[in-house]
Amino acid sequence: MPYLDDPLIVFTDLDGSLLDHHDYSWAPAQGWLDQLAEHNIPVIITTSKTSAEVSALQHTLKLNHLPFIAENGALIQLAGGDNPAHHLIGADYQHIRDVLVDLRKRYDFEFRGFGDVTPQQVADWTGLTLTNARLAMQRDASEPLMWFGNTLDFSRMEKLLREEGLALTRGGRFWHVMGQDAGKGQAVRWLAEQYQQQRDQAMVTLGLGDGPNDISMLEAVDFAVVILGHHDQDMPLNKEDRNVYRTTRHGPEGWRQGLDHFIAIK
Repeated sequence: MPYLDDPLIVFTDLDGSLLDHHDYSWAPAQGWLDQLAEHNIPVIITTSKTSAEVSALQHTLKLNHLPFIAENGALIQLAGGDNPAHHLIGADYQHIRDVLVDLRKRYDFEFRGFGDVTPQQVADWTGLTLTNARLAMQRDASEPLMWFGNTLDFSRMEKLLREEGLALTRGGRFWHVMGQDAGKGQAVRWLAEQYQQQRDQAMVTLGLGDGPNDISMLEAVDFAVVILGHHDQDMPLNKEDRNVYRTTRHGPEGWRQGLDHFIAIK
């Protein structure tokens, strides 16, 4: 069990985890955020949200001095100054859009991505404000989809995307199309290695997430908190039970519950 004075990194999903699924509040988690900050423990946002969305939220959460992982691991933004570097994993957004438009034209697949609709439609789908919906549409390396077709067509599209080097990942509200090499787990491992090299010591990693797109992140960390989700998807993990905690509460209340369980205070 990690302590607050251990070389600890916390990786956290946002929607349905640190942020409430309905109103996007993180109030129940604020006490732990304060304690982690006091002990200089990095809290690394690891989310399907875009760089533009996370950058705005980081300032509010007072995490803007830290790197973050965006678009389900397809993009890592490193900390540093007014123009921080990006580390892109997999395909870029324009390539993804070109492939999707081509497949829809050829096979009449029934879906809509963020690149097909207005900011108002994205706001209606997500419950975001119009301003935040526009930030959600500023994408670099992944495309969220609403699927309206049948399961046979979906399987066919998934196969065709694989042939193009792309993959579908299930999120809380959407399916996300991104490069096959991308994913939260890969991004978490890469960033944890950067911290280890900088500090010249092994890092202890803890991850918190609620959805299927968080599984690779939860597999990549030492201690995993599976937050009770607003979905009916299985969340299987190949880890020892003592390193996994499944909360009984949703969102930031579950987030707090997970840290209460794992982090010992001397």
